[in-house]
Amino acid sequence: MPKQKPVKLSEVIMTEMVLPNDTNTLHNLMGGKLMHWMDIVAAIAAQKHSNRIVVTASADSISFKHPIALGNVVTLKAKVTRAFNSSIEVFIEVWAEDIPANKKILTHRAFFTFVAVDQNGRPIEVPEAIAETAEEIELYEGALRRRQLRLVLAKRMDPKDAVELKSIFGFEENKA
Repeated sequence: MPKQKPVKLSEVIMTEMVLPNDTNTLHNLMGGKLMHWMDIVAAIAAQKHSNRIVVTASADSISFKHPIALGNVVTLKAKVTRAFNSSIEVFIEVWAEDIPANKKILTHRAFFTFVAVDQNGRPIEVPEAIAETAEEIELYEGALRRRQLRLVLAKRMDPKDAVELKSIFGFEENKA
């Protein structure tokens, strides 16, 4: 397995149509259905990067700013942002398109984290992600802060050890 892999090789685009069985009583896509689609597209991107089985570790705040209506075509785009030892962060964008009205809007963005595992379900090392474009580099650079915030919120890291987040938590270096 390669030690490094460009993030562009992980890109996945998935398209779905919102059908009556996917909607709530207001004829909008149910949030759980959207999260299901997001999990699938992001997992495929993580698998493409790692060439391994992956399991979902976290899904960062998914806000529902724009409803997606019955009959809309939903395009989900996912790409790895950064890989750590065995974990992989994936960025997802969701677009809703009303084809007859010729309208397309960005409805959701989220970061999902996956862990690559072996056949026995134990974490396994993944290739380093190589960011090349300006957008990829920006997402790559922010990934460490997002990772540390996830770990702090999950109580798996002491905020004082979150070096990238010191300004947020108000910790200063000792100036002796």
